[in-house]
Order: sequence, then structure tokens, then C-alpha cells
Amino acid sequence: MMSLEQIILAVPAILFAISVHELGHAFMAYKLGDPTPKYQGRLTLNPFAHLDILGTIMLLVFRFGWAKPVRINSSYFKNRKQATILVSLAGPLANIISAWIFYNLMRFTGFYLANASFAIALFIFFQISVQMNLGLAAFNLLPIPPLDGSHILQGFLPPRLEYEFSKLAAYGPLLLMLLLITGGARYIINPIYNVLINIITTLSF
Repeated sequence: MMSLEQIILAVPAILFAISVHELGHAFMAYKLGDPTPKYQGRLTLNPFAHLDILGTIMLLVFRFGWAKPVRINSSYFKNRKQATILVSLAGPLANIISAWIFYNLMRFTGFYLANASFAIALFIFFQISVQMNLGLAAFNLLPIPPLDGSHILQGFLPPRLEYEFSKLAAYGPLLLMLLLITGGARYIINPIYNVLINIITTLSF
């Protein structure tokens, strides 16, 4: 159960995690030749451009959630499969890099600002930011439609299997809600989260 202080600090941490995730998708798609995210105003860290209310509540309550998806037009890509994989990876990767930065800031705060009056709140904010960014990355790496992991998996499948897999898209959101409500999501997501946290702690300063 989060304290009132943690909830207050979690709000900006969640908004940033969501924004950097969707900006990662939008920026990668734009760099690969698709102007759609720019026209939709998604090349920004403004959280109101990316916010999905239900996904944000899920992130606050369960530490796993989602934002409003960035729409792309794959006809702009020279290599559709490769570009789809790169765009899908860009969101979770942006969160992992952000978590790595916040983790090092958290370590710095603990080592050098221990006697500062605001250090505890700052430390908690960085800690929550690490958790939210990694939670968002881990959740989105699940190979369940419409999450990023499903698009990454689809990009590696041969055409016939890709088509068969695409038929599951309609059932993906229902499966995700069931996993979140029953708590089953944690058994799938926690191993991914643990791998990610091990990566950023290993690569920390």
C-alpha cells in the first residue's frame, strides 16, 4: 500500500514514464520516414498528448499499465517488418534508458545528499521513477496484442504465421484485463522486470 507521499510523487513519475515511452515510438517512426506521429502531435513529452486514463490508473495501482498508442502508417517504411520491430522496441527502450538514469540519480542522492532536507523525497521520487519506467517497459514487452511485444514478435514471424497471429488481436485486451485483475500478470511480468532491473544495476555508475 502506497503512502500519500508516495502517491503524490508517483503521479509525475507515471506521467513522465508514459510520455517518454510514447515519444520513443513516435520519434523512431518519424526518423524512419513516417510523418503521422508529427501530424498527430505525438513528438512531445507533454503527457496530455499521450494519456490513456484507464492505462494510467492501472500503472498507479498495479505498476503495470499503458498509454494512448502512437498511430503509424507502415506504407512510409522502406522495410515494413524491420521498421515495425524498431518502432515497437523504441518505447520500452526509452523507458529502460530513463530507468537507468533515475537509478543513477537515486544512487547519487543516497551517497551525496543524505543530509539534505529534501533528499528523502527526492530519493523516493527517483525510486518510484525506476519502478514505473521498468514496469511500463516490462508490461509492454509481453507478446500479447496490442502491446509492443506482440508487434515485435509479429515482425519476426513468416507471413503465414504473422497472419494467424494477427487474428488474436481482438482477444488481446480482454486477456490483458483478465491477467491484471486476477494478478496473473505479475507471474509473467516479474521475471521480465527482474531481468531489466539487473541490467540497469549492472550497468550503473
